[in-house]
Amino acid sequence: MAIADITREVNGENIIWARSAWAGSQRYPVHWGGDPANTNTAMAATLKAGLSIGLCGFSFWAHDIGGFVNKKPEDIYLRWTPFGMLTSHTRSHGAPPTEPWEYGEDFMNAFRLADNMRYELMPYIYSQAKDCTERGLPMLRALFIEYPDDPGSWTIDDEYLFGTDMLVAPLFENVTKRDVYLPPGQWIDYQTGKVYSGGWHNIEAGEIPIIVLVHEGAVIPHIALAQSTAQMDWSKLDLIVYAIDLKKVKGLICLPSDNLLHKISLVKKDNHFIMETDPFAGKVSWKVRLYSK
Repeated sequence: MAIADITREVNGENIIWARSAWAGSQRYPVHWGGDPANTNTAMAATLKAGLSIGLCGFSFWAHDIGGFVNKKPEDIYLRWTPFGMLTSHTRSHGAPPTEPWEYGEDFMNAFRLADNMRYELMPYIYSQAKDCTERGLPMLRALFIEYPDDPGSWTIDDEYLFGTDMLVAPLFENVTKRDVYLPPGQWIDYQTGKVYSGGWHNIEAGEIPIIVLVHEGAVIPHIALAQSTAQMDWSKLDLIVYAIDLKKVKGLICLPSDNLLHKISLVKKDNHFIMETDPFAGKVSWKVRLYSK
């Protein structure tokens, strides 16, 4: 009996972990990018591969953080980690050692920051994953999928959208800043709160060595940290509003308890944003706050 069949028999879920792919493999999640080298060039090539497979209809795809074939160089592992955390699933795999604590306390603290970012974003990730399954979209997607009328978005292969509302620009060299192209609109730095308009900018990474921006008009659901996803309290969620001048924002929310995708919208009243309609009728306690500047 296949592992997927046993998993379905035990807990009702059916997961297939795939390496190779062919026409029709899009219906068999999840996939990863094979065995990359432990280099900056391989890190950049890995993203290009992810963008390509996403355009072929694969929703859930990830990669071996830090590369596979040799021991991961610390600086590459450090910058590759948040890139891996901001994909559909996370995989620190390859030639040993891969355990972050084997690289020392400073590295472990940096790894923890990136990991905590992912855990706090789990409601966003879960909701976007559900949206991807319903609409046939990739979690890691090329910019022009969301901005087809923007000529600049068609030229970018070293950035990606993580879901609908977050733009990610990994650091492919041992630097702290890089040039980033932003599609039209206003974009807010997830780590620093700085605001950028569409076009090219040279952006400094925050405490976590990656550049992440949120499109204005989005509300990003967050959850309190827990030791595992099984221990997360989905009855208490934070809604972080990314708005500068807008008086209405929107987002998606899906809870593991029912796996139904809901659209949510918040409007500004008396300098505060409030939810127009609660899709869960009081079953979830919402804490709404504006992004930190």
